[in-house]
Order: sequence, then C-alpha cells, then structure tokens
Amino acid sequence: MALRTSALSIAMAAIVSQAIISTPALAEAQKWKLDTAHSSAGFAIKHMMVSNVRGKFPKLTGEAEYDGKTIKTIKVNATIDPSSIDTGDDRRDEHLRGADFFDVKKFPEMKFVSKKAEKAGKDQFKLSGDLTIHGVTKPVVLLVEGPTAEVKDPQGKTRVGASATTTINRKDFGITYGGVLDNGGAVVGDDVKITLDIELVKQS
Repeated sequence: MALRTSALSIAMAAIVSQAIISTPALAEAQKWKLDTAHSSAGFAIKHMMVSNVRGKFPKLTGEAEYDGKTIKTIKVNATIDPSSIDTGDDRRDEHLRGADFFDVKKFPEMKFVSKKAEKAGKDQFKLSGDLTIHGVTKPVVLLVEGPTAEVKDPQGKTRVGASATTTINRKDFGITYGGVLDNGGAVVGDDVKITLDIELVKQS
C-alpha cells in the first residue's frame, strides 16, 4: 500500500509539474510615460446657455502600466497643473485660477488615479478611477478609444496613443461660482466635458 501511494504521489507531482511548464506565463505589465509634447487635456463648458467655452491645460504629466495586449492590465496615474489653464483670454484665465474657480494657490494639482479597466466595445474601454479637483476626490469613468497598436518612432522608442472623454458636474468638486440669468438659466454651466488625448512611451 505504501509503495502504491508513493507511486501515485510521484505521478501526481509529474502531472502538476508538466501543467506548470505547459501553461504560458502571463505577460508582464510594462511601464509607460506620458509624452507631454504630444498629449493634451481639454474641456468645454456652457456660457450663458448659448455657447461653449473651450480651454486646455498644457501642463500635464503621467505614468501608466500596460502589457501591450490585455485591457485589464491598464493602470493610469496622471497629474494636471490647473495654473496652466488656457482659454484664449488672459483676463478669464486669471479669474479661473482664482478662488472663485480652481483656487490654484490652495489646490496646485488635479489628479486622476485609475482603479479598473474593462472592455467597452470595439477599440474602446472604460477606465474607472478617482478624479481630484479643487481638493475634492470623486469617482469618474472615462470612455477611452484605443489603445492604438504599438509603433516605433525614429529613435526606436515604442509608443501607443489613446483618447478619452468624460463629463463631470463642477459643483460636485466644490466649484460653485456663477449667477442666474433673467430667464433662469445659468451664467456658467454645471456640466464640464473633459477630453484627453495622450501619447505614451514605453520605458526600458
């Protein structure tokens, strides 16, 4: 009986070992860095309920993890400098930097930290995470187109790109400035559409 048990144990160990050897290893997530020269963060918000005011934040940095194949491996950590806001009007930009809006002296960063990535159709995925604006952190979901196929630049570096959108209510983040028009409409809209166009470079 002892001999039979020993033989069975050896056989089982051999099967398990072979299964481990035969199972393909999961691809390791690679580190990627945001290329600030080829990335942008923009927004649009209604003014007096009749037109969209558009702006951008030229100063942003970020890092990501991605194995190059599986959406679920994607992780993103991005930071935006709100003092870099540019709407094409210097006077308005100074107002937006002040206490009525972003209050950049008190809150010098906006951040997004992802928590989950999941497929959402052909060439799209949803990236859920925490967005911090004006010192307030709220969960948001970005709808992302991409990532693109990997390409090599002339210097031999590997790059991918993606575009993302989401809409937030600015009042959820404590930005409540704005009056009311005679017809009851808002001088400044509550909903802000955010658009991100990013390019990432694989790190060695």
